[in-house]
Amino acid sequence: MATTEAAKDTTEAKPKGKLKLIIIIVVALLVAIGGSVGGTWFFLHKPAEVKPAADAAKTSGKQPALYEPLSPAFVVNYKQNGRDRYMQVSITLQARNQADLDALKVHMPVIRNNLVMMFSGQSFDTLNTPIGQEMLRQKATASVQEVAQKEVGKPVIDQLLFTNFVLQ
Repeated sequence: MATTEAAKDTTEAKPKGKLKLIIIIVVALLVAIGGSVGGTWFFLHKPAEVKPAADAAKTSGKQPALYEPLSPAFVVNYKQNGRDRYMQVSITLQARNQADLDALKVHMPVIRNNLVMMFSGQSFDTLNTPIGQEMLRQKATASVQEVAQKEVGKPVIDQLLFTNFVLQ
């Protein structure tokens, strides 16, 4: 009888010991996986160094963009198939150098005249498409850069932006 009780104790001890061993192994694996994921996240997601805007402009070689709106908005009319059409365009110039932009402001009457003439010579069918509007914007940019090159000696503006564009 004593041998039967001893045999029962050893058989009951084996499953409890195996269960404890399995739990310890599972917990150890979870801790290892969690540590691996946490370490990977820590090293791959370091916060980027924040550079002040002045330092960023020096390292990139470009000065920050300056925007100069041309007011009032341009309103031009033109005929399309015997019908009067109107276009209103608000324009903003993008430049990088304030001194050059100020030098260009002296020549705004010439620039506005050239743009009005260009806008009034457009057709409604062309301007009614996004591609036509982008082509007009590029032509207008080239026109302003041409005046700037002639009068100031350099293109001055990077691009001309349409901030409002209405066709009627």
